[in-house]
Amino acid sequence: MRPDASVVIAAFNAERSISRAIEGALAQDGASVEVIVVDDYSTDRTIEVARSFPAEQVRVVALEQNRGPGGARNAGLDAASGRWIAVLDSDDTMQAGRLMRMIGRAEAHSAQLAVDNLEVIQEATGAKEPMFEPALLESRPELNLTDLIASSLMFEETFSFGYMKPIFERRFVEHHGLRYDTNLRIGEDYIFLASALAKGGRCVVEPQAGYGYHVRAGSISRVLELGHVEAMLAADAAFTRRHRLDGETLAAQARRTRSLEQAASFLALVGHLKDRSPLKAFETALRDPIALRHLRMPIAARLSRLARPFRPRKAIGQIG
Repeated sequence: MRPDASVVIAAFNAERSISRAIEGALAQDGASVEVIVVDDYSTDRTIEVARSFPAEQVRVVALEQNRGPGGARNAGLDAASGRWIAVLDSDDTMQAGRLMRMIGRAEAHSAQLAVDNLEVIQEATGAKEPMFEPALLESRPELNLTDLIASSLMFEETFSFGYMKPIFERRFVEHHGLRYDTNLRIGEDYIFLASALAKGGRCVVEPQAGYGYHVRAGSISRVLELGHVEAMLAADAAFTRRHRLDGETLAAQARRTRSLEQAASFLALVGHLKDRSPLKAFETALRDPIALRHLRMPIAARLSRLARPFRPRKAIGQIG
């Protein structure tokens, strides 16, 4: 019998957390699941840990070379057979009733996607809090493309809806040939969700937090690099070429593009200053004077804020 959901876990050097992720996926109440772990050519014991689970419960796909987060997830999509697809990062968890709630809400509203709130878990202290105010999500029964793009700006203090971990109807994914962008190391989740919405997918919102977003101490070191932002700009440009967007959505995209350009200028400026190349820093500042404004905040704090909308790597492992 076809399972209700396929839980795809892309993993790279995740031996310390992969068991916790798998156990959370297997412990779903009211929904039958298949768990697919895609080992992205790890150099630690990730694959051995994953294979320690019964083969009838956990299917392990071992890649022969590192494909990055998008390529690993695509291998999981290719292997999936469930009616719904859920993506779980290898260092995160999900609550037992999460998939049942999300599938039930989506099917009750004939939707092809569903998102829910996230519980942010500080591993150093054990502190937990919802990422989004429940009242905010309760007032927003559906997530549309314009709101997703408008929330996904750089240098913002609020969380982006791009943090959310949707479930997707597999039939919809296959019908539209949706796959992750393998050129992205950060932001691949965002562009996949945006593409699904642009294809006409209806996305309902479950206000209750069911996804455990684990944050490790020291994650500030895993921030955006200039190459990441340049790849996101290229992916966004390709996205706008592929899809016909209305005026409001185009305006939101223009704001997002400008924020990415500012981030690229800022990162280039910081790089030149660190390299003690004042002439190049001056040329960058002339091209984009706003980059200078961001230097008023301590660089470490600005870099940390830069990473917020796109979920930095919380430790050595899979970006998502």
